[in-house]
Parts: sequence; structure tokens; C-alpha cells
Amino acid sequence: MSILSKLLRAGEGRKLKKYTALADYVDTLADETEKLSDDELRAKTDEFRRRVADGETLDELLPEAFAVAREAAHRVLGQKPYKVQIIGAIVLHTGSVAEMKTGEGKTLTCVLPAYLNALAGNGVHVVTVNDYLAKRDAEWMGRVHRFLGLSVGAILGGMTPAQRREAYHADITYGTNNEFGFDYLRDNMAHDTADLVQRGHNYAIVDEVDSILIDEARTPLIISGPADGSSKWYGEFARIAPLLEEGTHYEVDRKKRTIGVTEQGVEFVEDQLGIDNLYEAANSPLVSYLNNSIKAKELFTKDKDYIVRDGDVIIVDEFTGRVLDGRRYNEGMHQAIEAKERVEIKAENQTLATITLQNYFRLYDKLAGMTGTAETEAAELYSIYKLEVMPIPTNRPMAREDQADLIYKTEEAKFAAVVEDIAERVEKKQPVLVGTASVERSEHLSKLLTRKGIKHHVLNAKFHASEAQIIAQAGRPGAVTVATNMAGRGTDIVLGGNADIIADLNLRERGLDPVTTPEEYEQAWDTEIERMRTLTKEEAERVRQAGGLYVLGTERHDSRRIDNQLRGRSGRQGDPGESRFYLSLGDELMRRFNGAAVEAIMNRLSLPDDVPIEAGMVSRAVKNAQTQVESQNFEIRKDVLKYDEVMNQQRTVIYRERKRILEGEDITDQVESMIYQVVSAYVDGATAEGYVEDWDLDKLWDALHQLYPVTIAAQDIIDGDEYGSSGDLSAKNLKDAVLDDVFARYDEREAEIEGIGGEGAMRQLERSVMLQVLDRKWREHLYEMDYLKEGIGLRAMAQRDPLVEYQREGYDMFSVMMDGVREETVAFLFNVKVEANQQQKAMAGPSASQAAALAGANPILRAAGTGRDVSADQMQFSGPSESGDPELVDEGASANRAERRSQERQQRAERRERAAKAATRGRRD
Repeated sequence: MSILSKLLRAGEGRKLKKYTALADYVDTLADETEKLSDDELRAKTDEFRRRVADGETLDELLPEAFAVAREAAHRVLGQKPYKVQIIGAIVLHTGSVAEMKTGEGKTLTCVLPAYLNALAGNGVHVVTVNDYLAKRDAEWMGRVHRFLGLSVGAILGGMTPAQRREAYHADITYGTNNEFGFDYLRDNMAHDTADLVQRGHNYAIVDEVDSILIDEARTPLIISGPADGSSKWYGEFARIAPLLEEGTHYEVDRKKRTIGVTEQGVEFVEDQLGIDNLYEAANSPLVSYLNNSIKAKELFTKDKDYIVRDGDVIIVDEFTGRVLDGRRYNEGMHQAIEAKERVEIKAENQTLATITLQNYFRLYDKLAGMTGTAETEAAELYSIYKLEVMPIPTNRPMAREDQADLIYKTEEAKFAAVVEDIAERVEKKQPVLVGTASVERSEHLSKLLTRKGIKHHVLNAKFHASEAQIIAQAGRPGAVTVATNMAGRGTDIVLGGNADIIADLNLRERGLDPVTTPEEYEQAWDTEIERMRTLTKEEAERVRQAGGLYVLGTERHDSRRIDNQLRGRSGRQGDPGESRFYLSLGDELMRRFNGAAVEAIMNRLSLPDDVPIEAGMVSRAVKNAQTQVESQNFEIRKDVLKYDEVMNQQRTVIYRERKRILEGEDITDQVESMIYQVVSAYVDGATAEGYVEDWDLDKLWDALHQLYPVTIAAQDIIDGDEYGSSGDLSAKNLKDAVLDDVFARYDEREAEIEGIGGEGAMRQLERSVMLQVLDRKWREHLYEMDYLKEGIGLRAMAQRDPLVEYQREGYDMFSVMMDGVREETVAFLFNVKVEANQQQKAMAGPSASQAAALAGANPILRAAGTGRDVSADQMQFSGPSESGDPELVDEGASANRAERRSQERQQRAERRERAAKAATRGRRD
């Protein structure tokens, strides 16, 4: 255990005593809540909300609220949270991780803090690992919340924006980490407040927190769109890759999942392509095609890292074994695999928006989590998320027997022994859960079991749709379930079968469910659950007599935590159980770490292939190997976070700016700030030489003419006396004169636009143009940052820190991008041709701006000739011709001219000063 881990665990005893005392107090309130009628119990929710509104804190409400939610769970589900579950609920409310062993009732525990925190009215997000669990928990635990008068929503794949918005505005929202994260990104690509679905990040409870915050932390969420590029090179390099030999043409580091092409390999590829130099500028894009084709060959294995289904390459989650529909590898990797598998190569995508799960979950004001195995990752959870891990005692003592590992010389011998072991267990009616590392191995074992005549179920990425049914039956007498890694995680394997899930499935087969037919479902539930409980109770006793659930691992995972999760499926709630891992020298982990030493021992002992060894030295070697991998992965995740922190700071600035534009009532100050900064930069650049005779005023005026319709000449400024004595010209005078001119022209532009579109049309144009320009520049910036990151590691060869270089150059690129945003926005606002369109686009429902247009107010503005809402992606502008410059009209009587000019001068000076202050504020923000 590391020093940090020891320090983190130092105060656990004191906290546990404190939380136990609080749980005891909650328990004492049970007598009072039991006496309440259903209506009186439901009325408690309104009472609690009033007290929160009057200033009472959630901490003060906790005992009463937990007691009410506990009683509601008992009445609705027939399940009353134990004291250890109340302790777990307290830990979750404090914003920590509750480490609760499998079967201790994490799902029910979550009900109490979700109910308490929902009372404040700011929303609670409950995060699960897949759509099935999100839907199940929203319906199952949602029954308790709905009974107490709270609204419950679920965010599922395929939902419309309107459905998502409704779910997010519920008191409690269930969903997967991917759905929450992608909705956040989509909200920050919206162009109308009516298109936003989320309402903030108040409090999140993450189920299986280690899987989401640790295992998936290296995988960024990416929204992408089609990018330029030819797919022919993927096919060409897919032809070349099999001809290349490892060790001769390239080297592979499987620990770090990287490859390196040798000089001989480069020469071979050049001969195959018929080119002289792979690394000359014209050919440099081919290098990434080559690297990806070798990675596809060596580092991505079919039926382990991905499957091919209906001509599509679909990623398989490394940690859960589930398919990740809709996800694609980026930077051309997915296309390289498609070429390798000879399926249709789909267009490469460009990143439009991205965020890592690490940075997404750090958006929440309060974050908590639950898992059965967090102890080994406590230091990482604290260092990255500031989450403390609190182990929760089990309700009953653990009775599982964990047997020593058995190591075989070959895989064939190992699987033969596995099949024999399973056959013996089935004969005595003991249920068996077999964990495999990949889809391929699960199917191989399935064939061996079929050959042996052993009935079994396979739970892997190819059969994930039937997951709930398989897991619900996995604890029945003699049941054999073969699962990849932790597929089925989140659903308890109950001895004798899961009565709740079996009853639910039976009711659904009859067309009943708790959302669409809640009354009929509730009426039928009591009878069906009682019938299933009687049946499963009898079978559970038979299983206990047979030794409980037997968990058999067919190889060790890289992480001890994943192995512990597999073991943890057995021995729930004090039930008997047993676990054992079967290993071979051909296993991935053994190959990577010192498998040769074990093989040498076996050879010295002259052991036949089918005789295993069971030695403490081997077990220690495996544990050390896992510790090394965990340490490497932690360093990689920290490295990912360090690099993403650069993007996170930039993303925060961009998204804050977007929100201000999208939701702000008046962005006039912001536009004037942009005009001030752009024009000031033009003038400063032209007058940088210092001496007036060295200034390139012709070049300045050419640039200004491209920006806006200039109505002032340098000679006018020199000859006039408004900006200094006649004949004198300074940089400040020049800047003041140009700023006054550009602001006057902008006022005329506003009058022109509002003449076309009515009152408020200019604000609509400003908002639309600013969003479109900002989004396009941000997309281009993301591409440039990806390109920078790809090659930044080479800076180490020049004795420079790649991270420092990435931070420095990333900041410079961001500054250039923001300058470009301001310049293009100002130019578009002055020069884009705009027309009004009173007709609504054909769509399911008009946005707020469209509805207003149809009602006769604020018509939709369209870029002339495009037939679309104003879009900087489509708009082209050119500077106005000099002949088209509008004339200044002199108003007022000549007698009052001097006084009027003095007032105008004062107003212009005040406007310049206001714009300068706004620009300073913008830079500081």
C-alpha cells in the first residue's frame, strides 16, 4: 500500500463511528414513519421542500428524509435498507465513494441520497454503465421516488432532444456516463436556447465508479463530423501490412500499445508504393496510414477488441466485454481496422467537440460513487477527483472460499481442466460463473462445453441483449454461465435466481411495465413476486447445500480490481461460495511478465502439460505483474489528464463564451469590444514603426476596406482638427479617428438590418454570426491541437519537456484562434448580405426564434442566396467598394454646428472608452 493510500485510510475508523451513530438515529425514526399513512408519507416531501426553501440544510434534514425514503422502499419494493446501507447512503451524501461488496444492495442504497438531494430542486444524476441498468433502475427504484412525489427520468440512446430535456428536468435522472457526457457536448454546440437539454451539474452518484472514472478515463468522448481525406490509402496499406514482419520491419511495445517502423521497414514500404522518400513533405500523410495499418494488425484483435457484425466494425469494451454501438476509434484507426477486415471503409471523421470523462465529472458541484472494488484505486480517485473511499461493512460475514491459482503449461491443457471442473460442479447442481478475457475465448470454451454435453449460457458482446435474463437465472441449480470479463455487472447473481428480475420479466411478457402501465403493473406485482420468491427460495437452499456459486476465472486480468470484481459475484450477503483462477503460460499477462521463469520451473520438474502447479511464488509473480500494469495505466491516465487539462481550460473559455452569447439578452458591449480590438490591432500593426513617415497607411486602409465600409481618409485626419492640431498625426489620433468611423458605420449597419428584419434583428444577426464563427474556429483549433499532440513527443529528443511545449504552443494557437474569431465576426457583421424570411422551415417543432418570426415579430434572418439561417460556415464576404460607401449626412442648423460637434465628439470618446473597457474585461475573463 502506497503512503498516500495509508494517509487516506487513516481517519476511516473515526468517520465510520460517526456515520454508524447517525445511521442508528435514522433507525430510531422507523417507528414514527411506520405509523404514517401513504398520503402522510408522501406529504413529507412537500414539507421537506418547504424547510429547504426556508434555509434548512440537507445535512439537517438527512435523518428524517432517509427514514421516509427507507419506509417508502419497504412499502413499494418490500425491501428495507439495512443499517450498513444507511451508512453507505450517508457516505454518498457527503460526496465520497462507498465501497460496498457485491450483493450488499448498492442500487437500493442509492435511493436515500438521491431522494435527499433532489429536495433542493437542482436535479440529481444517477450514472450507470449501460442503457439497460439506467432504464431498469429508473423504473425499479423510480417506483419509490414516484411514490414520494418526485419525478424520475432516464436518458437512453435514441431519445429525441425533447424527451431528453423532459428527463433532465425531472428531480432524479438516470443515464449512462456516455449519454450525460455527449449531451453536455451537444448543448455546447446548440444555436438556440430551445435546443439545450441539460440544466446544470449539481450532484451525481456514479454506480460502478471504478469502471467509469478509472477504466474509461483514457477514452475521450468525441462528437465528430465528416473530414476530408481519401479512403484508398487504407486499403493500400491493409495490403502492405501483412507483408511486414515484426522485428524486421517494425517493433511493437504491447505494454504501451505503440509501434515503431524500422529503417528496413521504411525502405520496404517505399518499394511497395513506388516512391523515393516516405518522409518528404508530399508523402508525410502516408506515415499515419502506415502506423495505423500496423497497429490494426498487431494491437487490435478481432472478437477481443472489436467484433464484425453486419459489415460494421464495432468496438468491444475492454473492461466489461460489452459492445459500444456508435463509438469509433479516431485519427483513422477505425478505418484501418475496417480495411484489415475488408468491410466498407466509412469516411474519416473530424472532431467537432470532445471532453474526457475525467473532466466531465469534475464539472459537478458534488460527486459520489459506489462500487464493490475501489480499495486498489483509492489513491487515484482522490488525486484526480478528490473522492475519498470509505469501505462499508458487510451486513453478514463473508463466507466465500478463494482457492489458490492453478497454472498449466499450455492453453489447451488449461481449458480441458476447466471443462472437467465445470462438469463436476454441474453434476452436484452447483451453479458456475466462468469469466473469460475475450469474446473469442468465451466462444472457444462454449464449443468445448457443447462437445462435452454441458448446457450453458454465453454472455458476451454478441449476446448482450439477453444479459438480464441470463444473469437472473445464473444462480439456479446447475446453471453454467460463460461471461466475458464483467459482462452482466450491475445485476446480482442471487442463489436460486433473482426473484425480482424474473418477476419483472414475467410481467413484461404479459405486456405490463411500471412506466406505461403503472397501475396494472403494481396490482400484478405482489402476486408475481410472491410466487417467484417461493420458487427461488426452495432452489436457493439446494444451491447452498451444493456449495453456493462457483466462480471460475480462465485467466488473470491486467488489474487486480477486475479479478476481485469477478470473485465478488460469489458469496453475497453471507452466502457460501468458492472461486478459483486457471492460468496458462500462454495467457496475455504471463507472456508479458516473466512467464519464461515459470516455464523453466515446470520444465525442471518435468511436469506433463495437463498437470498444474500451485505455488506461492507464481501467485506473487502474477500479483507483481498486475501491480506493474496498474501503475503503468495510472501514469498513462495522469498523462492524459495533464494534456487534456490544456484543452479543458480552453474548452471552458469557449463554452463560457458560447453560453454568454446564447443566453445573454444584449451582447452589444461584446460586439463593440470585438470591433475595438480588431481595429486597434490593425492600427497598432500599421503604426508599430514609430515614425509617421514609416507607417504603411495604404496597407492599413486596404485592410480596413476589407473589414468595413470606410468613410474617412488619412489625409482627412491630418487636415482636420478634431483629433489634434492640424497637420499633426499620432498613432492615438489615428486610432481614435478610425474607431469613431467604424462605430458610426456600425450604427448605420444596424439601421439597415433592422429595416430588413425589424426591431431586434441586429441582435439576432450578431448572436448567430458569433456562434457560427466561434464554432467553426473551434473545430479548426481542435484539429490543429490533435495534430500538435500527435508529434509533440518528438520534442523530448531535443531535450525539451513535451508537456511544457504542448502547453506553450497550445496557448499561442488558442490566442491566434481567438483573434481570428474576433476579426471574422466583425467582417461578417459588416459585409454579409442578409434577407428576411417569414416562412417556417419544415421541422417537428419550431424553435423559439422561429415561433417568434411566424408570429410577426423578429423575422428569421437568412444569408442571401443560401436559403438557410444566417451561417458563418456558408457566408462569404468581401469588402465594400469605394463607390458603394454610404455618404455622411450633415443634420442640424449651421448655427448649432459647433455645439453639436462638441457633443458628438464627447459621445464618440465615451464610446471608445466603453469599448476599450469591455475589451480589457474580455481579455481578463
